Amino acid sequence: MELLFLEPVFMEAIWGGTRLRDVFGYEIPSDTTGECWAISAHENGECKIAGGIYDGRRLSDLWKEKPEMFGNYPGDKFPLLVKIIDAKEDLSIQVHPDDLYAKIHENGSLGKTECWYILDCEPGTEIAIGHHAKDREEMEAMIRDHRWNEFIRTVPVKKGDFFQIEPGCLHAIKGGTLVFETQQSSDITYRVYDYDRLSDGKPRQLHVEQSIANIRAPFKEEQVDPKTEKIPGAVHTHLVTCKFYTVDKYDIDGVFTKEFGNYFTNVSVISGKGSVNGIPLEAGQHFIVPAKGGECRFEGKMSIICSNPE
Repeated sequence: MELLFLEPVFMEAIWGGTRLRDVFGYEIPSDTTGECWAISAHENGECKIAGGIYDGRRLSDLWKEKPEMFGNYPGDKFPLLVKIIDAKEDLSIQVHPDDLYAKIHENGSLGKTECWYILDCEPGTEIAIGHHAKDREEMEAMIRDHRWNEFIRTVPVKKGDFFQIEPGCLHAIKGGTLVFETQQSSDITYRVYDYDRLSDGKPRQLHVEQSIANIRAPFKEEQVDPKTEKIPGAVHTHLVTCKFYTVDKYDIDGVFTKEFGNYFTNVSVISGKGSVNGIPLEAGQHFIVPAKGGECRFEGKMSIICSNPE
């Protein structure tokens, strides 16, 4: 089966910038472009196939019509969404629901478990992850009293850091950060605080009650322990395996061959250039290796991130 290259979809945001163009050469819609939805079959931003026999087809159509291409993975929706996020300014302080809450309260949507690989960030950058409330009662009181400095937990970040963000975890990407995100295919975000910013002259919508219902208290940090090994042609870093996805990074230098599994695999080139099965590759390209797609031969000097449903 041929590789499925994707045409990204771009999302403008009050906090977005120009790094998707500056770093990856994308044609972005404006100088406030926040997100590249690189591999997506979500109705709010769906990718089309770029080139090959399925050129111009929507990913969701192939998911329904050619389930064998994806290993007959269960479910009526393509389960993952891959993004690159350019946070020129701070994102809102937010939380995502799990599958159960989203199914009941968000018209059958999937929940949103996600993970971040920090592609780049300015010196001294932090992210918000978690909170300082000792229990749910204190969490609700801090939110209703707007005790944000006391409530929100921040940690410093650097290029190459990795974070797993479970549903119920209060979080926010801060300005100056470029992030590669792998997540469930969901677009449900509950904003609890947005720095009193205005958009088109009005405060952005908050979701205080939904946030209180979903934020877990006390906060418990997710332990991730990426493992790195040298393999022929590459350095392999296993970033995470959770209920919804497995994510791995490969720093390729020379010739690297990989046999992919029984399900489909998403592949994103995050830096460098080279080729796969003789097809030229450069940073910012994204493709899907179909299920049982056989061995892929990568050549060049580049870094890729691969994800597949667990």
